[in-house]
Amino acid sequence: MITSKTQLVGLFGHPVSHSQSPMMHNAAFSKTGLDFAYVAFDVDADSLEDAVAGIRALGLKGINVTIPHKVAILPMLDEIDPLAKRIGAVNTVVIEDGRLIGYNTDGMGYVRSLAEETGIELDRQIVTMVGAGGAARAVAFTLAEKGVKEIRIINRSRERAAILAESLQAIVPTKIVEQGAGKAAIADASLLINTTSIGMLPNVDEMPVPKEWLHDRLIVSDLIYNPLQTKLISEARAIGARVHSGVGMFVNQGALSFELWTGKKASTEVMRETVLQQLSKTAE
Repeated sequence: MITSKTQLVGLFGHPVSHSQSPMMHNAAFSKTGLDFAYVAFDVDADSLEDAVAGIRALGLKGINVTIPHKVAILPMLDEIDPLAKRIGAVNTVVIEDGRLIGYNTDGMGYVRSLAEETGIELDRQIVTMVGAGGAARAVAFTLAEKGVKEIRIINRSRERAAILAESLQAIVPTKIVEQGAGKAAIADASLLINTTSIGMLPNVDEMPVPKEWLHDRLIVSDLIYNPLQTKLISEARAIGARVHSGVGMFVNQGALSFELWTGKKASTEVMRETVLQQLSKTAE
């Protein structure tokens, strides 16, 4: 029950009706006994500045930020965490003494779930990444800071891949994979990551790379979590590769936001169970 003492957090995005975040966070607040409530706010681009001003006016404790506002919100904040600044996007805002502080928990959420689910030793990994968008930036910068050996970027737009590669070069050896060289870039890689929307519901028969490029020495990681098992994950599992789905990243980035807002550890088990139950319903 929401009372006058309830601390409010929420989500700014457009659209937000599909978001699993409110159910996931409210289940976690309930489990930990915190008097918090999470609400999704559908904020279009023209209204973002007014909505950000409203964070202070309404006394919100914090917000998550999703598409299309992760970059646009940056100049509206008082402070940006160094990692979020390097990524160039924010997905979490914390209000401290009236100041809006931006963080990006996407990359750390990804790395935390990857390590928990696969036991991977990051400093031994040669990473081939498909995509060079916002999710790719968050994952790539965090992997670079965790000490992976090399990052290779496959992307339809060479220009966008070049921008990301140039940003990463100071931290980790990074290569742009040229047209026709994708198979070779995966052949001796140890971690393949799909950061694109290829294979997401309803286009469940699509794959970001041909299945013939996969091999059983890979860990194949897909940031997509709807469907729970993409065709990429299914084909990788069929040849004996280890796999990692996007549910873990979604849950862990949310848990890190939860911890920034509350100072308490989130129940990732409850969060994961809530998301899986909801996704199972939508799949029926």
